[in-house]
Amino acid sequence: MSEKNAGNIQVTNVTSHTQIEDHEIDLKAITSNPLSIGEVGTTLTNAQKDFVLRRLHFDALESFDDLPPQASFIFEKIEEMTTEEAVVILEKAVKEHDNDVNILESDLELWKQLIDYSEPVDGLKDKLGKVFHYTSTNVDKERGNGSSSEDGHKYGGFVEKFGSIVHVVKKLGNEGEKTVQSKSTLNEVDEEIKTEHDVVDWDLQVRLEAVIIAYWSPYPQVRAVTDPFDDPTIPVETFRVYLISLIWVGLGAVINQFFSERYPSISLGMSVVQVFLYPSGKLMEWILPKWKFKVFGLEIDLNPGPYSYKEQMLATITCGVSSGTSYVSSNILMQKSERFYGNDWVDFGYQVLLTLSTQYMGFSLCGLLRSFAVYPVKAVWPQYLPNLRLNKILTSPEKRTNINGWTISGYKLFFIVSAISFLYFWVPDYLFTSISQFNWMTWIKPDNFNLALATGSYGGLGVNPIPSLDFNVIGTSGFYFPFYSTFIGYLGLVVSMFAVIGVYYSNTSWTGYLPINSQYLFSNKGKSYSVKAIVNENSLFDDKKYQEIGPPFYSAGQLVSYGAFFALYPFHFVYELGTQWRPMYESTLSVAKGLKNFRRSVYEGLTDPHSVMMKAYPEVPEWAYTIILVISLVLAILCVKLYPAETPVWGIFFALGINFLFLIPLTSVASRTGFSFGLNVLVELIVGYAIPGNGLALAFIKALGYNIDGQAQNFINDLKQGHYAKVPPRAMFRTQLLSVFVTAFIQLGILNYQITGIKDYCDPENKQKFFCYGTNTFYNASVLWGVIGPKRVFGGLYPVLKYCFLIGFLGGLVCIAIKKLVPKNYTKYFEPTIFLGAFIGWAPSNLSYSTGGLYLGYAMMHYVKRKYEAWWQKYSYLFGSGIDAGIAFSSIIIYFAVEYHEKDIVWWGNNVAYSGLDYQMRTSGSRLDVADAPDGYFGPRKGHYP
Repeated sequence: MSEKNAGNIQVTNVTSHTQIEDHEIDLKAITSNPLSIGEVGTTLTNAQKDFVLRRLHFDALESFDDLPPQASFIFEKIEEMTTEEAVVILEKAVKEHDNDVNILESDLELWKQLIDYSEPVDGLKDKLGKVFHYTSTNVDKERGNGSSSEDGHKYGGFVEKFGSIVHVVKKLGNEGEKTVQSKSTLNEVDEEIKTEHDVVDWDLQVRLEAVIIAYWSPYPQVRAVTDPFDDPTIPVETFRVYLISLIWVGLGAVINQFFSERYPSISLGMSVVQVFLYPSGKLMEWILPKWKFKVFGLEIDLNPGPYSYKEQMLATITCGVSSGTSYVSSNILMQKSERFYGNDWVDFGYQVLLTLSTQYMGFSLCGLLRSFAVYPVKAVWPQYLPNLRLNKILTSPEKRTNINGWTISGYKLFFIVSAISFLYFWVPDYLFTSISQFNWMTWIKPDNFNLALATGSYGGLGVNPIPSLDFNVIGTSGFYFPFYSTFIGYLGLVVSMFAVIGVYYSNTSWTGYLPINSQYLFSNKGKSYSVKAIVNENSLFDDKKYQEIGPPFYSAGQLVSYGAFFALYPFHFVYELGTQWRPMYESTLSVAKGLKNFRRSVYEGLTDPHSVMMKAYPEVPEWAYTIILVISLVLAILCVKLYPAETPVWGIFFALGINFLFLIPLTSVASRTGFSFGLNVLVELIVGYAIPGNGLALAFIKALGYNIDGQAQNFINDLKQGHYAKVPPRAMFRTQLLSVFVTAFIQLGILNYQITGIKDYCDPENKQKFFCYGTNTFYNASVLWGVIGPKRVFGGLYPVLKYCFLIGFLGGLVCIAIKKLVPKNYTKYFEPTIFLGAFIGWAPSNLSYSTGGLYLGYAMMHYVKRKYEAWWQKYSYLFGSGIDAGIAFSSIIIYFAVEYHEKDIVWWGNNVAYSGLDYQMRTSGSRLDVADAPDGYFGPRKGHYP
């Protein structure tokens, strides 16, 4: 900033935007009496108003007589904001977001320019002096008040487009008196003064940018789904919310549990549930009587008026609990099914205790996580923003716009995309299934082993430039996740593929005798490994049986995946501690203060707009979450005391302790990048050492130890959505508690039916694709790391794996050095945890499941987001949500209409993908023949098994 400007600025206590009242409006009043462009920003010129509208992407409105309330609110705050306040806000923002991967680089550079801005430099004067020789009076005249000259019209249009620059020109003095040379000069300047990210009106822009940060959000993706204001009087926790939520919680729990073990999976995603919740809420608004009555002193209003956005959000959050199955469903299926352990004592009572204990433990951890995973500005959780966008277009009428020629409303676009997705999904899922996992390269020579291994989508590595024409395989994460995250993850997959190839072709640990990328455990004869063959009647390790059968073996893909997991834990812990130590320290301090002082506000010290607005609502006290934690611990202890779970009580507290240890580092990376991983592998390793020969104890403690990546983050995501939507925390607390309880019983009922009611459930050749890949992974871990134990694994079976911990630790130190020593502009998007995390993405997954997502991510989250930001803000999330909704609707109908009772279409297009080696290599097929191995089996020799 110039000395002149700096001298005028006094650093004051910037308190206006930190007061709750400064963010509150009467939404009903402002929407019923909308303002026109002439009624707002009365101290601003028309050109300055145009500039503000462009910056906020409201310039695409087809009419300015009826402004959106967001625009009116921002204009009001710009006029109230002083430049002194604005500079302080921007300085704080630059310091906080200087290395923030979710901030647009153009925004950050603009803030820095505004802070360091001086009077127009000579170079800018030279450019502008060629154009503006008019007096102040002529300037006003040329803006459209009577000039008929050709140059005058051009100039008038120029000022309308870049009108704020006039404010600068008036300061140019004699330099501004130069004459216009020609139209080409105007065109030249038109090109050089490009966008609203150029500093053309310091006084306006510094206030505008500060208002965006202080009253809305520094992230365009967050501004696209939130409001810069709140109305606390809007009804939220209503009777109709509970009624419609419980109905859809039940339906969601049934469908999501039923299809959870199908691959590719089918789910009643939140985009579908939201679409049904809205008409359900409107129906309740229409049919419920307008009665009020009191129950235990609480007034209940059956029908408080129009169904609101906040009601829709609370219903969505309530249903979010059933959007995924509980992690212990794999544990229960593994223990109860005859295909795995076949434990007859796993009755419904045990299942209820185990499910509720793990679910409520995850819920209770929210009380600790929220202070650093929900409320901080940087905790964006990008993958959950589309839910907010969809609810916005469902419940809030949109103003008509014209963005890059698109005039369609978001509401219509969503349903059109959903309809197209619904119809199209019949093609890859039923009519022409071979284009789903599109292994077209293997069709050239289906029996060629190397071709299937390299390009196969089922048992191969998936090296295929066009791997799928099915969005259920491609996924829609490319519409939501930051592109740098998608790209780094894909790069990690490519590099790890060469690791898999190296392990396989070198026959490291006998992997050459097995399929390269299978997730199953194999015996030393290449057959499926059964745990029943090496355990006693209590499902504990039997050494005598083991010496007859031998150890189990991993495929090359599984081996690389486990090695990556072992490296990832020390790497991530070291790297996050070295590069994010300050926010981690502040988060730890916040958690400690919360535990020490239960009366302390969870918003203490937070001045961002969304946290300020949430201060209007009573908080959920820390002791409430503590009570839930105690209850979950009691339920877990009852599990191991009342049933032969073969698990010591101390294991439960160990699981809780390891959750606390990794609480902050795991959540920090997930909240800013969308990438997450669980503690399951670390827990199974430690428990395997502590309780050798016991797969049941490992599975039980592992289920509790997984809560950070599983249940806890699920609840955190719901809380973040409520934070953005200004849903009262206590309302979310109550509805989530109820939803957990209802969901648990419904999902357990469905699971028990599946185990006995579906033929060949979890069989690799199941005709309905219930392959149970998730449970197989759970089972494999319990066998190798629980029953066999890490001592045998590291001691003789896979000794190289133990060095992965050292590799991860040293790699973390190297990456810290890179982050610290290399200039920031080269390392801003340096997220090595995502790169290493991609190494775990094998067996049964491969490159074919990520290539399409890379294309999509580049198109939407890189090219479109930067070049057409306004279009991206309005439409991108709706494309993703619409595709997901169409697939969910279509898949459910297809399953019950033509798959459940097998109405197959038999033709080449439905058979060719499964007729070659690629499909067979999921469970069999290897480079080396076991029959050629010494004595007809591979691995350690009998009598010398580790």
